[in-house]
Amino acid sequence: MDLRIPRQLSDNCRNVSDRAAWLDRLPETIHGLARRWSLTVGAPFEDATCAWVAPVQLADRTPAVLKVAMPHMEGEHEIEGLRFWGGDPTVRLLRADDELGAMLIERCVPGTTLRTLNEPEQDVVIAGLLRRLWREPSASQPFRPLSAMTDGWREETLAHLESWPDAGLVREGLSLLEKLAHGAPTNVLLATDLHAGNVLRSEREPWLVIDPKPYAGDPAYDATQHLFNCGARLRSDPGGTMNRIC
Repeated sequence: MDLRIPRQLSDNCRNVSDRAAWLDRLPETIHGLARRWSLTVGAPFEDATCAWVAPVQLADRTPAVLKVAMPHMEGEHEIEGLRFWGGDPTVRLLRADDELGAMLIERCVPGTTLRTLNEPEQDVVIAGLLRRLWREPSASQPFRPLSAMTDGWREETLAHLESWPDAGLVREGLSLLEKLAHGAPTNVLLATDLHAGNVLRSEREPWLVIDPKPYAGDPAYDATQHLFNCGARLRSDPGGTMNRIC
């Protein structure tokens, strides 16, 4: 079994105590999951940054993916989110260990990302997926409000006052962030990190969503993640680009 730790994942765990402890336990965790779920585990994907992710094969030769997520505030409810969406339009959750943050998920074949298409084509796919994702969760489900994430970013930013290049601009941005996150007119479950790199080509559907970081809030937030990955268009035609996504 190949238990290499991708460089970016290792860097994200360095100097953070709970993540470092998680990384120390990771080989034992993977071996335990492989035995319990009867998995043949392949080499990990090198581009993973917040989880150890590898292709696996089940005992009946079904291909799947094993994902063990590091302690991560934004991705805390990924398992519950995959259960909520039930494969529409996300990858399907086959098995999970909530305590370990471990997921056995559907493998997308061929698995190429939406980044293989040009940005105008990406716009159409992303917009269609977002409209399918946006459903209102019930009060009994564990999803946090979007403001919980943005409040965390605000506190983190305020703790580094000395590094602000323009204090007035940063404070204005923080004020706007707070206002937008707390004043949502609609409350749906958001992926919060849906960009072309988190959409894979699949046989079951043309495109499926991976790596959701679920929060409940204003659907307008979800569109921003794709926009952030369209930097050249935003700089050359900000209004036109945003109007197209809207």
